[in-house]
Amino acid sequence: MTVYANSATTHVDWKRFLAQRTQKMKGSAIRELLKLTQQPDVISFGGGMPAPELFPVREIEEACSFLLRESPKSVLQYSTTEGHRPLREYLADTMAKYSIHHNPDNILITTGSQQALDLLGKIFIDAGTYVLTERPTYLGAIQAWRAYEAEFATVPIDDQGMQVELLEDVLKKTPVRFIYVLPNFHNPAGTTLPEERRRLLVEIARKYDLIIVEDDPYGALRYTGEDIIPIVALAPERTIYLGTFSKTLTPGLRIGWVVAPTEIIQRLVQAKQGSDLHTSTFDQMVANDVAQRGILKAHVRMLRKVYGERRDLMLDSLAEFWPDGSSWTTPQGGLFLWARVPKPIDTLASFPKAVEKKVAYVPGVNFFPYEDGGHDAMRLNFSNAQPEMIVEGIRRLGITFKEELAHK
Repeated sequence: MTVYANSATTHVDWKRFLAQRTQKMKGSAIRELLKLTQQPDVISFGGGMPAPELFPVREIEEACSFLLRESPKSVLQYSTTEGHRPLREYLADTMAKYSIHHNPDNILITTGSQQALDLLGKIFIDAGTYVLTERPTYLGAIQAWRAYEAEFATVPIDDQGMQVELLEDVLKKTPVRFIYVLPNFHNPAGTTLPEERRRLLVEIARKYDLIIVEDDPYGALRYTGEDIIPIVALAPERTIYLGTFSKTLTPGLRIGWVVAPTEIIQRLVQAKQGSDLHTSTFDQMVANDVAQRGILKAHVRMLRKVYGERRDLMLDSLAEFWPDGSSWTTPQGGLFLWARVPKPIDTLASFPKAVEKKVAYVPGVNFFPYEDGGHDAMRLNFSNAQPEMIVEGIRRLGITFKEELAHK
């Protein structure tokens, strides 16, 4: 006989049992926005999603069939925490072309780069530890590290990324554990940190004996300009580098990686063992097969062309449809641009009005650790929407903001 609890007569105050740190946890505004993408009539510029129609479906299907036929005992079995060795060897070889010279033993495969952020929080952050970030910064990093009760010190960005010349003013007042930076095609701002600022950042990190976490999910997706030397190549002894296949192959495989000095990799391995033992063997071997056969390289070339065209179309549409006084960044690559509207408009308050017109974005306030900025800004994703939807969605937003200005 099965006995079911009667919710009408049985009650447990679960809040009473929760760890104190859960009080600082918040849901992701972006994950909530992604629910809107399930509605086919909403044009969403909200998620950081690649274009699904461009996924290499046939190639992944072939890789799955091949691996299940040729290596079933390996592909369906447990693996090492560090990750599939051939995949780590591929990554070491590929990153060397960008002047990142680490051997496979200094690479840890993670379940997406989001897990890497969580693991870094687990090994570096105590309650009250200060992390220094750009302002604005990636919402997922804020969310991951708040769970470990981090505090945040911030440095503003301009059209060239973190204003590194302001960094020492913050460091003199606040002891921080590490510096977190997105130098290539910043999320959410779309900016790129020039080489002179990267070198100054390294100089300051060495002066204050700090670690740098370099998050680079979009570096391969460059549409204009030349590649800039990674921070990890300038200071390999004190830089932790994060990468991912989510933007270049497919996010559903959930394959990311960390490059770091040996001592840090060992600590991350220990932390990961307590989290998930290892990233999916099947997913790693599929990604490795697709990458090793040269498919990924050709796929990235195609993405650069398509996404570059969509970026240009969004920029042209903003210039055509948005009210005077608006401004936006011109990203050299990546998936996002950062747009600002005239000051009387609050993009958080305007969001429901935009949704009424069946268009969505991420209000800028979500990317500030203490919600102390971004009220006149938003993040717009240009990779996911079809070209005609980009034009129509930007037009609808332009109407929304012009209507608001008319009533101010």
